[in-house]
Formats: sequence, structure tokens, C-alpha cells
Amino acid sequence: MLKIGITGQAGFIGTHLYNTLGLYSDKFERVLFEDEFFLNSNEIESFVTQCDVIVHLAAMNRHANPEVIYKTNIDLVNRLTKACEKTKSTPYILFSSSTQEDLDNLYGKSKREGRQLLEQWAEKNKAQFTGFIIPNVYGPFGQPFHNSVVATFCYQLTHHETPKIDVDGQLRLIYIGELIQHFIERILVIAKDQKVNNSSFTEIVQVPHSSEIQVSTLLEKLTEYRDNYIDNGTIPNLDNEIDRNLFNTFLCYIDHSTFFPFKLKLNADNRGAFVETMRLNSGGQVSFSTTVPGITRGNHFHTRKLERFAIIKGKARIEIRQIGTDKVISFELDGKEPSFVDMPIWFTHNITNIGDEELITIFWISEHFSNRDTDTFFELVSR
Repeated sequence: MLKIGITGQAGFIGTHLYNTLGLYSDKFERVLFEDEFFLNSNEIESFVTQCDVIVHLAAMNRHANPEVIYKTNIDLVNRLTKACEKTKSTPYILFSSSTQEDLDNLYGKSKREGRQLLEQWAEKNKAQFTGFIIPNVYGPFGQPFHNSVVATFCYQLTHHETPKIDVDGQLRLIYIGELIQHFIERILVIAKDQKVNNSSFTEIVQVPHSSEIQVSTLLEKLTEYRDNYIDNGTIPNLDNEIDRNLFNTFLCYIDHSTFFPFKLKLNADNRGAFVETMRLNSGGQVSFSTTVPGITRGNHFHTRKLERFAIIKGKARIEIRQIGTDKVISFELDGKEPSFVDMPIWFTHNITNIGDEELITIFWISEHFSNRDTDTFFELVSR
């Protein structure tokens, strides 16, 4: 089993990588990292000795003074390599660099020179090193006004702000889930080669962008999500992978605690009642369940599937919690006032019958179920 540590574990990419590695406990053991380790030589030295693989993500990318960015990023690389040399540790190091390496700015310079320093360390110590040159990354939980324009637009549109386009250029993007797979696949390939060949090497990997979109087109698409989903709960067409990824990203910026449960219109007369539970421009799978009083279903999460729970009879408590956090958001729904809650990706969720009668729930999920790729991972909501 490979022991993997991630500097910058708490950041956008680091959080996704850490959580994804946790899905494969038969292959990887995660070594805990905290940013404070860089300030304590004993901690950083202990960290590197525990790792077979280190993914170096820790970096500063925004500051009023560009010189601070440059000095900080170079210093982080030096502290990491110094700890490795002092402890005679030679973990396989992967470095997150940027397409800004070729631009005339100090952030790009810090990435280029940081990569070169790690290459020199690997050559000197007969270790393995991969430098990833990464395009613009977007996805759920990115920090607005910091990680990407996608995060910024999504935040503004879900918080009653008006996005502004400064430069209407072409964006070359990669979704965070796709980037994480590049890391994992490379780690597995190198680990296998190392066991066979016991060789040392350095390499540069140009990570390809997976989509290209103009800034104005991006904003138009995200604005449609706001207009249709926020007001009407309408699911867009998710057949295209970038549309699915953008919509899942958009959803994570909604204030779930105040947005849900989303009330549905109840049409009733002397014949009975009719409730429209869903409007969607996408496929997927619809099902329903009955749940006896006191029983809980779920306690799992998805990494790409969007799911809707609509209560049409009985009383339910739906709970959600973002993976890697402790905050549980709880909703109570009653079939007498039909409503739904949508499950964001990377949120573990469950549903409990809290009433005295049978609970009837309609479920929609954005793709057909497959035993070969369930995208369903067990984790209790309340820990």
C-alpha cells in the first residue's frame, strides 16, 4: 500500500485529492499534512519520512506584493527538499505547476524555478520526480475570487451579485475530478515501474485541458442555471460532460441551509391531488421508495451523480454533510406540503421517516445505475 502525503492538503486541489484517495483504502494510505509543518523542522521531517509519495501543492498564488509570492513558493520547495535530504528520504514527488510558467510574472517564475529545484533534488538524490503543468482548474468548493473565474461567477450568481467580464477571452479548463485522475494514474504507473526497475528519473507532464469556452459563453450558461434552477428547480441537460461538471460546480455555491427544502405546487380538488416533482432537460433514472417509521436510508455520497429526493407522503428528515467537514445540515419535509432536496456531489446524505405513517419518496438520479461503476460510497452523515 502506498503512503501518500499532500502539502497544501486543505486547499482546493488538495481537498479533492485527499478525499478521492480515501475512496481507495485498499491502495493508498493518506499521511496527514498541516500547513504549520513547514514552520517546524521536526514536523516536516517526520512527514517526509512517512511518505512513499508526496504531492507538493502548497503555494501562494495571490498577494498584493508579487515578491512575497515568489519568495514564499521558493521557500516552500526548499523546506521540503531540505527535510528530505536531512532524513535521507527519497519519496516520489509530484509537483503542481501552472501554464503560467511561460508568462512574465513572479508567480509563474516561482512555479518554473520551484519545479527546477525539485528536478535538481531528484537527480542529486536518485529519486523520482514529476512536474505537472496544469491549465485552469475548476470544480466544487473552489474559492471564489481566488481559484478560478468559474468559482467567482458561480458564487456571484448564487449570492445576488452581478458578475463582470473584464476580458472576454477563451478559457482552457480542466475539471478537478479529471485532474485528480491524472495524479492518481501517474502515481500508480510510477509506483509499479519503481518496484520493477528501481530507477530514478525526472519528467514534465503537460496536463491537457479537457474543455475550452469563452468567458461570455460561460457566464451565459451559468446564468441560465441560476434562472432555471434557482427559480423553478429545473435540471439542465447533463448529457455533455462539461455541462454536468459545471452544474455540479454551480450547485455547491448555493446556501443549502436556506434554499432547501424547495416547495412544490400542490394541485388538489375533489378527485385528489397532483404534484409536479421535476422538470429536467436531462436523462437519468426515477424511482420511489416506501420507508416505515423510524428507518433511515442512505448514508452515502456520490462524486459525479446529482440526486433529488421529493417527499410526497409522510414526514422525513433529510441530512447532508460535506465530506471532510463536520457540519450537518438537516431538513424536515412533509408530504402535506410536497417539497424536495437535491444532493450535491461530495455530500453524504440520508433520509429518515420521522412520522407515524409510511413515508413515500420519489428519487431521481442523473444517470442509470451500473454495478460496474456505482459512484456510491458509504459514509455516515452523523459521525
